[in-house]
Amino acid sequence: MPDRSGRITFRRWSMRPPSGRVVDPPQTIPRSLSMTATTDSATSTLLARDTNQALGIAEFAIRFMREGHGTPSEAVKDKTRQFFADAAVCGLSAIALGTNAPLVFREEAAEYPKDDGVTVFGSNTPVCPEKAIVANCSAVREWDSNGTNFGYNPALGHTAGEFGHNDFYAVPVAAAQLAGQDGAAALRGMILHDEIRGRLAEVFSLKSYRIDHVVHGAIASAAVYGAMMGASAEQIESAIGMTVAHFIPWRAIRAGKQLSDSKGASAAISTEVAVLAMMRSMKGFLGPRDIFRNPEAIWRQFEPTDGDAPFDLVLSHSGDDFAVMGMHFKLGLYEHQSAGALQGMIDLVSANPDLLENPDLVKTIRIVAYEPAFGIIGDPAKRDPKTRQSADHSMVYIVSTLLRKAIDAARDAGSGVIADGNDAMWKQLILTPYDFDEQAVFHPETRALMEKIEFAHGGKAYDDNYPDGIPPSVVIETTDGRSLDSGLVMYPSGHARNTTCDLEGILANKAEVLGKLAMDDPGAVIDRFRRVDDLAAAELASMNDFEIKDHGRFE
Repeated sequence: MPDRSGRITFRRWSMRPPSGRVVDPPQTIPRSLSMTATTDSATSTLLARDTNQALGIAEFAIRFMREGHGTPSEAVKDKTRQFFADAAVCGLSAIALGTNAPLVFREEAAEYPKDDGVTVFGSNTPVCPEKAIVANCSAVREWDSNGTNFGYNPALGHTAGEFGHNDFYAVPVAAAQLAGQDGAAALRGMILHDEIRGRLAEVFSLKSYRIDHVVHGAIASAAVYGAMMGASAEQIESAIGMTVAHFIPWRAIRAGKQLSDSKGASAAISTEVAVLAMMRSMKGFLGPRDIFRNPEAIWRQFEPTDGDAPFDLVLSHSGDDFAVMGMHFKLGLYEHQSAGALQGMIDLVSANPDLLENPDLVKTIRIVAYEPAFGIIGDPAKRDPKTRQSADHSMVYIVSTLLRKAIDAARDAGSGVIADGNDAMWKQLILTPYDFDEQAVFHPETRALMEKIEFAHGGKAYDDNYPDGIPPSVVIETTDGRSLDSGLVMYPSGHARNTTCDLEGILANKAEVLGKLAMDDPGAVIDRFRRVDDLAAAELASMNDFEIKDHGRFE
């Protein structure tokens, strides 16, 4: 008989006691002297650390996808629609501009036709699902412009702060297409995927051990694909075990002087192998069981325990409190850790338009930030980026490019007032792929501004505010003796806890700008993605059937 020790328990939950034992409800587990957290079985499920959490994730996924357990609110559905449409338009523009990795994967997918398969963006030719998934995931991630999460749930004391991105929607779309399901099923799979990977990011920081964050997404991919394709809980558990045991990507792909295709394609490649692991498990392959408590797997290797997993995991199934509600949008092309500095710069030049009228007034720019931002986009090697992948991970390049665009706009307008308010500034100054092409990367005015920037780590005062916010400050010293200070920017436009920007309007502008790179009139296709859950099964099956422009290879 199979070990059922990891079967999901639905109960009111408070945090675990030090003993590691599950206490009858209510269960109170101190995470600190001052905080306990409670979850309600009406809205969420506890997978306690002394249970088989891999099997628990599998059973949760099956109940959510196949048994109708759980009712996400309309707010959760709409937020997921936003992230899906945003990711899709990022992908279409990356394909249109001929970026390398997506084209390689699309060409590879074409070599694997399959009559009952699924499609890549801009095609009606079915191919093997894992090949369509890797191609579509790679496309949406290529610009590093789609959604982001930072693993922060203070109500539960789950604040590991691991990164993640909304890269993986191709998985539930492909599974729904294969199973003949409609768009509502695909959207539900998207919600589940974001929930699993988002909650894992709250409890375990892979980056702290130099493991790439896409592992959380790969685990979710195996679970969602398996649940939608009819796999048993044990088969899904096996696939999760295989994914963790065989396919762990190190952050070597994100290090070095000039980054490569491997950085942008990491999510896609990890998802491809997770889906293959699920397929093999459904054919009878037996992968490692109970992987979160396995003493030789990454979890207990990096955070040793006496036998439990290092964390409890709480998954929402109903209501408003889903992981996706704490995820963040990028309003153009930039590494998200730079968003606060971009907001600070926008605030400063909006309040001091003379800086744009007379850019020689800018003497120095000092950006102070937190870890991990300083270590990732403040790497000394990133001060002189020579490739797009390195430029979009360079704080000094990103901020200098935005400032140069503002100066150019002021020159064209004959005035330092270039837009009416914050929302209009983000629209006016949107960073696009062409701000990271070869000409832009070596633009002399941008390079001159980069020389004026000092980027520093702010220490504990800044670090303690992450991952609640992404808090930098920007100070411009002028040649006429002024010191212009943005102050600490906690929640820039696009951040989940920003309450002041017109997010829908800024995202609509982003979708139009990127969408027009892919087609003359992108409105109908964007609307198709935005209302994915209204699509009947036949409409979902043909969702990717549209033409994408070909601009040649992006340099």
